[in-house]
Amino acid sequence: MPVLKVEDAEAAPRSSRSSLVVKSQIHAGGAARASSRKPRGEKGGVRLAKSIDEVKTYVKEMLAHAGHHPDRPAGKQVNRLYIEDGSDIEKEFYLSALVDRVTSRVSFVVSTEGGMDIEEVAHSTPEKIHTFSVDPATASCRTTAARSPRR
Repeated sequence: MPVLKVEDAEAAPRSSRSSLVVKSQIHAGGAARASSRKPRGEKGGVRLAKSIDEVKTYVKEMLAHAGHHPDRPAGKQVNRLYIEDGSDIEKEFYLSALVDRVTSRVSFVVSTEGGMDIEEVAHSTPEKIHTFSVDPATASCRTTAARSPRR
């Protein structure tokens, strides 16, 4: 459910689950562990709420501050949030689909070690990340070797 103002939080989905997730929507990686311009110890762009009052508090805080952005030290203004039901996570995976501008192919990056810290996985155990691309014209696949992230 998209949220543009604090009042929208009242319509947050309510199911039998015990938690709701409030997530900022800005074009930046690492939203879950990002530090926004708030006092030390506050969470970043993804927060787990146990009540609708907590959801409203998070929405108010997150819309009032600039979220983390790797290319902008001052952050990027958060204008949209999403509120969704929380879920019990048994195992995290990582999947990313992107267009490789060099080859004009769709590339997929996958790992069984995924989750929020894929950059750390790429740095410490790059062999656990697999990349393959698909040529949309022929539907042929090509696998590329794992590599450490650009620094």
